[in-house]
Amino acid sequence: MAEIKAFRGMRYNTEKAGEISQLCCPPYDIISEEQRLGYISENEYNIIRLELPKEGENPYQTAREILDMWRNRGVLVSEDKPAIYVYEEEFTAYGERKSIKGIIARVHLEEFEKGIILPHEFTLSKAKEDRLNLMKATNCNFSQIYALYMDSEHTTLATIDNESKDTPKLEFTDGEGVTHRLWIVTDENVIAKLCADFADRKLYIADGHHRYETALNYRNYCRENGLSKVGDPCDYQMIYLVDMEHPGLVVFPTHRLVRDLPDFNVEKVLDGCREYFDVTEMNGTDNMESELAKLYDEGKKAFGFYVGNGKWYRLVLKNLDIMDKLLPELSEPSRQLDVTVLHSLVLERIFGIDKENMANQINLTYTKFFSEAVEGVDNGKFQCSFVLNPTRVTEIRDVAAAGEKMPQKSTYFYPKMITGMVMNDIGVE
Repeated sequence: MAEIKAFRGMRYNTEKAGEISQLCCPPYDIISEEQRLGYISENEYNIIRLELPKEGENPYQTAREILDMWRNRGVLVSEDKPAIYVYEEEFTAYGERKSIKGIIARVHLEEFEKGIILPHEFTLSKAKEDRLNLMKATNCNFSQIYALYMDSEHTTLATIDNESKDTPKLEFTDGEGVTHRLWIVTDENVIAKLCADFADRKLYIADGHHRYETALNYRNYCRENGLSKVGDPCDYQMIYLVDMEHPGLVVFPTHRLVRDLPDFNVEKVLDGCREYFDVTEMNGTDNMESELAKLYDEGKKAFGFYVGNGKWYRLVLKNLDIMDKLLPELSEPSRQLDVTVLHSLVLERIFGIDKENMANQINLTYTKFFSEAVEGVDNGKFQCSFVLNPTRVTEIRDVAAAGEKMPQKSTYFYPKMITGMVMNDIGVE
């Protein structure tokens, strides 16, 4: 099953680079150009210059030159010994202070069809091309993929907790109020135990599908061009591994906003919805999330259809059997996903927004923020929005185990991992 191993991570030498809080950044795909420039102005050594390069005529080559320069200056250094890294994020979600803790290790790359490492979402080719160009230029992973594993006895988590009792090697709180902590485990016995734990486990990708598929493409590229052989470091990818039942695991919903549909008519939409849903008119958005949460706890498929000025309609699916008839080719876990219900019954059948339209975001936009789902309609930018409940972690597992993928933007794991605390220089054994 999954093979993990320790590695000599590349980290900042903060004595030369500055405070770790000024060197890290959020995932590259959620950073605006203004933010990117802000990180660089605060500290020229910020990881954003490598993770999201935009300097020079060939930004990828410039990233390589910057990486070499920082290595030569001793700004970036590789660990003396192979290590597994314990990474913790402490954060606030749904009004509660929580924390999630896992390990960062090199994981042997496996094709999805082997059933060892399983995806759950579809990906876009443009993002994969960008990441592949960056890997070709730098031969590095600057950020981690996020994967879940099943461990009913929580034996790995017990080891992780034991290894993170002392003061962390790195710790800081970012601008979003998330505290990041990193411990470095070099004890060979502990590493051997952690590696053995995964010998009979599958991994479920939570976040980073593009980067995982890119890593496979890069491995193949290196082999085809005689740059590596089987067993070399490019056969491995840096992955953050978290217990699927960790109490701090939080998945936010991703809401849908609809725009630019010709002949959009609320009453016509409601007439179409009544065939499949119990429709209740509601006023005031203050209780929308709590109303949907109650139905979520009852196991029902429910959505908030927001039309503006505080007015919305509660849509509750009458009978799941309709999904069995509509999508017999899909597994039961896939058919019963909230996003599958919404996409199939409403967005496709009533609105006429097909899968290609969704993928290209022609008439559809996504947001994890409830406030944006409401304000976007109120200010006239969007015609309506659909507020969703979060996808359950067990649903992610079951869809992946069935060998299927969810629609894009089905999940939003929170918080995102920070980039820059530890990196994977693939050229270092």
